[in-house]
Amino acid sequence: VKAEARLLAEPGPVDFKKRMDLRAEPIFTIDSAETKDIDDAISLQKLDDGYELGVHIADVSHYVRPGSALDEEAFERATSIYYADKVIPMLPTQLSNGICSLNEGEDRLAFSCLMRLDKDGNLTDYRFVKSIIRSRVKGVYAEINALLAGTADAEIKAKYADVIDQLPAMKELYGHRARLRKERGCMDIESGEVKLILDENGRCI
Repeated sequence: VKAEARLLAEPGPVDFKKRMDLRAEPIFTIDSAETKDIDDAISLQKLDDGYELGVHIADVSHYVRPGSALDEEAFERATSIYYADKVIPMLPTQLSNGICSLNEGEDRLAFSCLMRLDKDGNLTDYRFVKSIIRSRVKGVYAEINALLAGTADAEIKAKYADVIDQLPAMKELYGHRARLRKERGCMDIESGEVKLILDENGRCI
């Protein structure tokens, strides 16, 4: 498994063939500050008649081929295991934190779903494409909430300069989608996130 992982390299022109090039789009990720394996990203354009929403998922299948040692080991593990202060990944870190992670400013292979929605947030069209993306920024929930609330400082505003114009439209579209979800009768379940604080000896305090 380790030997196979070492043979994998950063994606280049050969890997880009027959893929839609979305590197010019203002795509970015949103996760917690501690996240290292970033597997999904978003983009949004507000149009005269609605929205174009992009959801971009890391294309792990380009690297993990059926029957390979990587594939068999991932199947055996089934999932990554998250502990209080570390993670045992399903895939080697060269993949999970490297070429299969949608890291800021790096060319990455992805599967993208490009969706059209009307002004009320109803889905009107969609298509799936293999793509190349380049995330503009590693977004953090708390920072984006501060931007939306108008309490972000100059440093945070500068960090999100390439995508900040999308945020009001994203909040607007979220409002439409949340309303439609409620009208369908979906349950709204809120839960807090638990975080374990450890001392220098790894004991929970």
